[in-house]
Amino acid sequence: MTTVDELSEFAHLGSLSRAELTALAATGRDVSYPAGHRLIVEGQPAQQCWLIRRGRILLDSPVPGRGDIVVQTLDSGDLLGWSWLVPPYRWHFGAVAGEPVHAIEFDATALTELAQGDPKFGYALTLMLFEALLDRLQATRARLLDLYQNPAESCDDYACRIGAGRGAR
Repeated sequence: MTTVDELSEFAHLGSLSRAELTALAATGRDVSYPAGHRLIVEGQPAQQCWLIRRGRILLDSPVPGRGDIVVQTLDSGDLLGWSWLVPPYRWHFGAVAGEPVHAIEFDATALTELAQGDPKFGYALTLMLFEALLDRLQATRARLLDLYQNPAESCDDYACRIGAGRGAR
């Protein structure tokens, strides 16, 4: 069984009270996966989520003619899986262990029951998940800015590029 002290190591859980961490700890279980193990198949039912203790998870998405393409990498301290919270409760990406992974796994049904039984806990859990989601969106935004950067630009500073663009007319 997972302990409160183990959960306290995760920054995303910092907003939860000790009582909420105790309730959450009771639903968690330690799991390990070897490199190459597929945890999530896109489109399948989302029935759990994980807090990554050690290792690396590759989020991927199938691209016709190219196979599964890695769209993001998750590391120690990150949260994997929030699709269990939003209908239709199916995975929107795939996930595979890029190296051996040690994590805490939570059953979605148990989390839903906890949240419904204690609306304050449910609210705190939802905020925590949305914080993780916001972090993921910011990381995606940074990747897109890198991907679509104009290679002809010589200025590495984003503000410099914006400022130079204003006076160039």
